Amino acid sequence: MDSEPEPSLDDLCELAASTSGAGQAVIALLDARHSFRVAVAGDLGAGSPAPARRRTPIHDDPAHLLVGTGRALIVEDATCDPRLAHLPVVRAAGIGAWAGFPIVSDDGLVLGALCVWDGRPRQWSAEQQRSLERLARSVSADVSLRLRLRQAQDRIDDLETSGDASRKLAQSLQDSLLPPVIARPSWLDAAALYLPASGGESVVGDFFDLFATREPWWCAVLGDVSGKGLEAAKVTALARYTVRTEATQHASPATVLSRLNEALLRQRLNDRFLTAACLMFRPDPDGRGVRGLISLGGHLPGLIRRADGTVTEAGRPGHLLGIFEDVRLHAELVELAPGDALLLYTDGVTEAHRRGGHALWGETALADLLAGCAGLDADGMLERITTALTRHAGNHRSDDTALLLLRVPLDDEA
Repeated sequence: MDSEPEPSLDDLCELAASTSGAGQAVIALLDARHSFRVAVAGDLGAGSPAPARRRTPIHDDPAHLLVGTGRALIVEDATCDPRLAHLPVVRAAGIGAWAGFPIVSDDGLVLGALCVWDGRPRQWSAEQQRSLERLARSVSADVSLRLRLRQAQDRIDDLETSGDASRKLAQSLQDSLLPPVIARPSWLDAAALYLPASGGESVVGDFFDLFATREPWWCAVLGDVSGKGLEAAKVTALARYTVRTEATQHASPATVLSRLNEALLRQRLNDRFLTAACLMFRPDPDGRGVRGLISLGGHLPGLIRRADGTVTEAGRPGHLLGIFEDVRLHAELVELAPGDALLLYTDGVTEAHRRGGHALWGETALADLLAGCAGLDADGMLERITTALTRHAGNHRSDDTALLLLRVPLDDEA
């Protein structure tokens, strides 16, 4: 845990300090004995441990109080609260009001806390608490992805040392960079699928994600990183946690992808680039459809299948991400009525072909098949697509394939 500070965590910490109006914030990760400050914002107080001295005994940090409960702790006056008043840091840092929000792993383990405080006693508004909860979720996603990537790197190092090349390792690493379960709101039918390239022990960079941002908004993203192996996996991890972080703060998918482009250029990951499709959406106020914006960063347009079987493209082409500082990206309106569906996919779908053959499946075949998916839910549509892919290409897949499908249920399905 005692590693170099990360710019993305610094940004989230600064955002927590400013949006809460507190002025001071810390992101701390915990182990059995110590608290590690990985990001700091504001003046911690003259008597408080300096940011450079980032490791402190765990029981000296109020963040340890969240480990047992896994819930946020809101304190209006730390000097009068029996849980905090005896801690040396309360006096040293001049803490009045204090609030801590847990940072959790994918399996619910508390890894640390996002903490903010004010020099005076005060109340924390409901909106401030909601904003901090969202930021804590973004920090959790960031930290969890970093941990999974580090664990995957450790496994690769072990295999390289032993000289054992393993398809299972590649699959494990790929799985660690995809959400284990697709979350979805009650008003949406959604399904996703990842298919690895045939015979590939190397990890490549197709990815997808679907998650809640600011109520009632949601974000769907699907992308394709150039190349394969650990370097591609690093870009995939960076893309996922950057999108999760930025989507919490911005309603425009074009802005989210622009921030991702900046993150890619800042990291300079061996000239890796990616394409991505990002959709920010919410339910219509009348509850009978979905409305949102889609942006394409060098990616294939999405396909909208209307309830009557009509298929149209969604999104206006924009620049690849990770190459140019000044990228042109567009946010186009997407409206889905009951029975409509939106498919996002990587080029492993349309470029599918038999081993040794050159006949690609193509966009037209995909659109025609989608048009014929009457009466199917999201899972059924993806099953129909994968069956057709196998029929066209046999068991050969020349490239990894990722698909994400969102469908608005019909009124009698709700």
